[in-house]
Amino acid sequence: MRDAGKILVSRRKLIRNGLLIAAGCVGKPRAFGLRSRPQDLVGAQSAADSWTIGNDRIERKVTFHPKTGLFTEHMSDLSTHTDLIVPGKIPVNMAREFAFQCNGQRCAGAGSDFELLSAGESALANGKTLTIRLRHKSLALEVSAVYSVYDGHPAIRKHLVLRNTGTVALHLSHLNIEAIGVSLGAENETTLLTQYGTIPREIFYTGRSEDAGLLLDNGLSGAGIAILSEVPGYMKRTEIAGWDNPACVGIGVLYDTDLMPFERTVGGGEAFVTASTSLVSFRNRDGFHDPHWLLPSYTAEVLMRRVNAQGPPWIYNTWEPFQRGINRDTALELIDAAGTMGMDIFTIDDGWQQDYGDNGVNLTSFPGGLKPIQDALEAKGMRLGLWIPVAAIATSTPDYRNHPEWAATDQQGEVKTTSAMAGDMVVMCMASAYRDAAADRIIDAIQRFSLAYVKLDLTTVFNAYGEAPGCWAKGHYHGNWAESLNLIYEGISHMTGRIYDKHPDVLLDLTFEVWGQKHVIDAGLLAAGDLDWLSNVDDSRPDSAGPLQARQLLYQRSASMPVESMLIGNLHADVPSIQESFATAIGSAPLLLGDLRKLSAADRQWYREKISWFKNLRRGAKISESFFPLGSWLQPSPAAWDGFARLARNGRGVIAVFRNKSQEDFATVRLPLMPAGKYKLHSVFTGKDLGIFGNSDWIHGVRVGLSDAEPVDVLEVEPANG
Repeated sequence: MRDAGKILVSRRKLIRNGLLIAAGCVGKPRAFGLRSRPQDLVGAQSAADSWTIGNDRIERKVTFHPKTGLFTEHMSDLSTHTDLIVPGKIPVNMAREFAFQCNGQRCAGAGSDFELLSAGESALANGKTLTIRLRHKSLALEVSAVYSVYDGHPAIRKHLVLRNTGTVALHLSHLNIEAIGVSLGAENETTLLTQYGTIPREIFYTGRSEDAGLLLDNGLSGAGIAILSEVPGYMKRTEIAGWDNPACVGIGVLYDTDLMPFERTVGGGEAFVTASTSLVSFRNRDGFHDPHWLLPSYTAEVLMRRVNAQGPPWIYNTWEPFQRGINRDTALELIDAAGTMGMDIFTIDDGWQQDYGDNGVNLTSFPGGLKPIQDALEAKGMRLGLWIPVAAIATSTPDYRNHPEWAATDQQGEVKTTSAMAGDMVVMCMASAYRDAAADRIIDAIQRFSLAYVKLDLTTVFNAYGEAPGCWAKGHYHGNWAESLNLIYEGISHMTGRIYDKHPDVLLDLTFEVWGQKHVIDAGLLAAGDLDWLSNVDDSRPDSAGPLQARQLLYQRSASMPVESMLIGNLHADVPSIQESFATAIGSAPLLLGDLRKLSAADRQWYREKISWFKNLRRGAKISESFFPLGSWLQPSPAAWDGFARLARNGRGVIAVFRNKSQEDFATVRLPLMPAGKYKLHSVFTGKDLGIFGNSDWIHGVRVGLSDAEPVDVLEVEPANG
């Protein structure tokens, strides 16, 4: 009788290997359930070409051998002296480097599919890039694996370029950009934080659209790696295989294969450039090596386009309470109030235009057009912003009348529509020539109205409220429905790229509706735009969800997404308490709505003083370098206090605390990762000095008084010798 231990395959291993096959990561089904032999370990063979990409913080050694192909032989965090990938320790099935299917044939970096063409390094303005070119042995296909590092960041960013070198189209699917294994310690010491890096989950895990940042670490040593995917929205998939080998955890950063499947046809001579993915090494609880410092700094300095360099503007938006009823007279009154408050951009939301998808002004609501609005804003030192729908347009517009074939269709061939405040609108396909028409229309609006900011909104790939995704139309840039999904996201990026070519200083806001899911933000969105209108939190009454729910959104996403890219609507500036609205707004990109005319002269002046204080602080302190949620941050509750700290590496910054309905007399603020030194605290709201505190104080907790009269406080943190 044969040894059952040699022939039985566990259900879990079968599932795991099945997933790897779906991702193009396993070459042959016969490998199911088999442990890697010593000779199967990556790095066991010699006579290889190797290249090292890195800086003073991180290092990755990539090796190519004719028999074993391309693989990462070694990766280390040089700052903490931690090996993340140890030579000879990673099984082949966890070290494919990249993988995909081409014309139904499985291809992987590791193995014998490819031969080496060339490798070279080039300089970036803030780092360097290593490009390794491979040629497939049987397909007319070249693959370039591109690795980048950035000065001062322990991060390796990677993407692929897949080029068709023949004349016959190639069909790509099951695309895995980053397929590696990392050595963090024993399985029972490994932990995983998902959903932007805040929610604990099991280490055998599939990440979906909201898993824009995963934190994988050793719970004892704190050493870990953050996985940031720039695959956009619903196309995103991340595989964590932490139960399958005692020495390592498998990582796959992929395009989706099932719910929103990725497919792509690449014509002869054409190339497909994948989204990027970043691996950021860290060590928990270890000063500036902690992810609360590393990730905000990396995402703000590398992934954001430009907002971080100057600090975000203060934006007012008319959507609530005015919605489509906004008009010239109301806008002029609001401009007077917004100017007194110190706002930078005044945005007219839906209602300024005659039709969705047309730049003609609604002359009934705005007689004389927008010129009186522009003049009033200029007199107050502000700039104009406008709401513009991207793909949901009226049938009366020239784009639809002249090109109805650009419309997206459903599976039955019917034109897709979406519900909007002005009624049902046609959804145009961004994976068609319409993407250039949309870019032209937005460029025209920016030029015509001298816009500083554009809120791009409504359905594109997937309606956030439940309508079916993608496009089934023939004759567009996509060959089928599955191809339309990612190509629509690419169409958005194509559109914004053309806009930035003409107007590099404009701020483009890609709302959660454009990206296709409630409250979604990811690095793919930041690769296409500047800002993300993240939500429409109800804040119309004192007992609404309001700032508490806005902070829930902020805290959950702050672990892996730059907070200054988030516009969290709809906080009303005129709903009590204005202190809570202001203190919440400074946690992200500051955005306020509401009827500013209701604010008293004293309240307007209060806002002006506080906004001026914050602008001065932000200009003088790089508070984008960290984000620390405080108190009951994981799920802010009316029964407990919550808060946040935003600090520069010199310790200067701001702390906000919120009593909520807890009846607590004080908040105990613990910041064990505060930079070494002594710091003085000053209340921006009460004007009181709270004292000078050293590192032991921050470790044990600094008490901040709260009361019914003062339930919110904002504290300025300054070095004591500053």
